[in-house]
Amino acid sequence: MQRCLSRLRKEPFLWVSLLIAACIYALISWVNHYCFRTYTLDLGAYTNALYDYAHFSWNDSTAFKAIPENLLADHFDLYLPLFSPLIYIFGTYTLLVVQLVAVLFGAVGVYRYFEFTFPSQPTKRFALLYFLLFFGIFASFSFDYHSNVVASMFIPWLFLAFKKQQVSAIIWWSILILIAKENMSLWLIFIGFGLAFIHRSNKKMRLMALGIAGFSVIYFIGITGFVMPALSLKGAYPHFHYAVLGTSSGEVLMQLITHPIDSFQLLFINHSGNPANDFVKAEFWILFFVTAVFCIRKPIYLLMLIPILAQKLFHDNVAMWGVNQHYAIEFAPVLAIGTFEVLGNFSSKKWLQYVAVVFSLAAAIRVMDNTIAYAEKARIRIYKSAHYNREFSIQRAYVVLSKIPSTAAVSAQGAFLPHLALREDAFQFPIIRNASYILLSKVENPYPLDPASFTAKYDSLKASNQWISVVEEEEFLLLKRVKK
Repeated sequence: MQRCLSRLRKEPFLWVSLLIAACIYALISWVNHYCFRTYTLDLGAYTNALYDYAHFSWNDSTAFKAIPENLLADHFDLYLPLFSPLIYIFGTYTLLVVQLVAVLFGAVGVYRYFEFTFPSQPTKRFALLYFLLFFGIFASFSFDYHSNVVASMFIPWLFLAFKKQQVSAIIWWSILILIAKENMSLWLIFIGFGLAFIHRSNKKMRLMALGIAGFSVIYFIGITGFVMPALSLKGAYPHFHYAVLGTSSGEVLMQLITHPIDSFQLLFINHSGNPANDFVKAEFWILFFVTAVFCIRKPIYLLMLIPILAQKLFHDNVAMWGVNQHYAIEFAPVLAIGTFEVLGNFSSKKWLQYVAVVFSLAAAIRVMDNTIAYAEKARIRIYKSAHYNREFSIQRAYVVLSKIPSTAAVSAQGAFLPHLALREDAFQFPIIRNASYILLSKVENPYPLDPASFTAKYDSLKASNQWISVVEEEEFLLLKRVKK
């Protein structure tokens, strides 16, 4: 305790900044969960996986899939088993707590990196603020939990370990990044090559970086080409969604090689066929340029982001292209380090560091205030009353939830499932399977059903003699299966 107080007195800027950031992030993320603005995909499904892992069993994805399939076939995420014991402390908030702590940990990593790199300059403070204000972090907190957020926060520590030439730490951080998700290994290939270039004059570190890149190639091919297909019911990697380039990784590679100009143009143009999406990529590129402009002097940091940009902007799903959700989080640590590696060398022009922080803040304000890419702004606007309310009574919703036994199998709409996921059987409606309770609300989003289909099923269940109403109100319908 005495040591913590001593450190707080020694570095008040760091700890006060982290405290303020933590409060803001919690107001976004934790309030969203309390107000039923987190959903089956992804918090509900991952929380249900935590329950299974904590009870030493595989998760079968039935929270969102009608046919059981090992969750690792969907994303090879080894963080969830590691985090699973935390459910006994934090309950359904577990992954949101983990995500918030991880971002603060990443912020400390950025601070320590520049404390070591420019020990006699205030660069570490500017870099910390730039990172904490980065638009991709705010957007991530507005949308459930994702392990790539956690993995991205280890990047500053990996860079610092290379600076300090700490071999064991380099291996440790690399492993932690690799096991987050299968696509993290693809990114780590480029990170490895980038670090090899940065440390090219140090043979030991250069070879270490190339070794990380080489191992990441093997890991990526092994997991996506063999392990995940073996676990999948379809026998294939499930997240290849780049039809604009081809139907397989081989076709994509040939397209990139044989048509480089056309492929490059796809990074900037709307290939969805829907005119409503015309400026989604343009908006992203503007915010990216605003926050990355100083990295132009050290383009190696931009080159490290090639796989992130490609995965994002070649994707079939337009939601990936924009500045919302968790699809820009990987830029935060790399751009923070790249930007202030450049600006730290201009000690006589400290005003440029102020400019970088202002640019980061401006991009975050844009994301919170208004974007071309669609986003439910109530999720992120903590300064608006809508963020703290829902279309139904929040207090009444918790009363209804309390009527469902903690061990009962349950089917519920997406907004309710994350709160019910810590049990063996929790399904997103209309999946019912062996559920003994069904929780529905006509004023809530009927996804994955359309409104007409949802209403038909709603009325059918109410009229069925297999279910009785425990709660039947304007806002909520809680049904219990009739025992035979």
